[in-house]
Amino acid sequence: MTIRVNTLGPKSGATHKRKRVGRGRGSGHGKTAGRGEKGQWSRSGTSMRPGFEGGQMPLHRRLPKRGFTNIFRKEYSIVNLDQLAAFSAGSAVNPLTLREAGVVRRAKLPIKVLANGDLKNPLIISAHKFSAAAKEKILKAGGQVQVLE
Repeated sequence: MTIRVNTLGPKSGATHKRKRVGRGRGSGHGKTAGRGEKGQWSRSGTSMRPGFEGGQMPLHRRLPKRGFTNIFRKEYSIVNLDQLAAFSAGSAVNPLTLREAGVVRRAKLPIKVLANGDLKNPLIISAHKFSAAAKEKILKAGGQVQVLE
């Protein structure tokens, strides 16, 4: 017998019929329909919010609060010097070329250059911020630094 798409189905015994509860005593699942006798879970429309512990003080309220979030924090896309080594000597590196090369992913964040790794090619690098060590290494390699606004 050949198998075709229209003959495919689950193996026999792999599927079960849905249990129809609340359909009379003769079904074995009548009266309370498998919900037990009384209480919250025997009623319809019950739900508990996440973290509810039966009225006990929940964990997220028992633990102390720590730290704070600085609302003035400025986030940067970080670029290290070893990532800039892929560019050819004398080329201009700016946020647009970094995105095209796949070095920077998040398009809207300003770029900060850090000094991790070594730079051998002289590059003209434009970024929003430079660490002091990165600036020194770029200038030492014969490159130029341009700070963007």
